[in-house]
Amino acid sequence: MLKKLTITVDPEVYDGLHSVIGRRRISRFLNDLARPHVVVRNLATGYAAMAADEAREAEAAAWSEGLVGDASHEPLRHG
Repeated sequence: MLKKLTITVDPEVYDGLHSVIGRRRISRFLNDLARPHVVVRNLATGYAAMAADEAREAEAAAWSEGLVGDASHEPLRHG
């Protein structure tokens, strides 16, 4: 559910928002701009869920082992 918020900005900011973002897009613009700074995500929970996915972990391990194998056959480049 969306919440209504009243904010106060400088006249230059107000005019810029209307001219650059557009009248009906300002709320979404400000919401998207603020989200990464104010919404805390629980990374530990996300990482635990990914680690519990055995098929995904097996695929990731195979992929990373393939990279190590590819890199070991390339000649070293200096400079």
